[in-house]
Amino acid sequence: MNKKILIVLANYYKDISDGLLKSAMKNIPKSSYVKIIRVPGVFEIPVTISKNLKKFDAFLALGCVIKGQTPHFDFISQATTNAIMDISVSQKKPVGNGIITCLNMRQAKARKSKGAEAVKAIVSILSQK
Repeated sequence: MNKKILIVLANYYKDISDGLLKSAMKNIPKSSYVKIIRVPGVFEIPVTISKNLKKFDAFLALGCVIKGQTPHFDFISQATTNAIMDISVSQKKPVGNGIITCLNMRQAKARKSKGAEAVKAIVSILSQK
């Protein structure tokens, strides 16, 4: 599968992001071209994907949002998820959502291998005829 895949990685929680990326990379087909763009947080992922729509066949959004004391978690999580889905459907290109939303750091550390699941989803869509 000779496909071009862009991974947009939010570095706000670097340890978690690194784990998501490591698990994702293990599942990307060897024949794929992969580019990684790092952004400060998950909110910057959709615009980065939008700026690169014509250059890639598929996209992988990786990052982590951890709930704090304010509703910020809800706004960022929902807005980012909606934007990613809108891009995928309107552009007819797979966008794997590997952004984990957690209640605390313990949950985030336990889920940092979830990048693999997002890759499997985009590979499945790319394989459709």
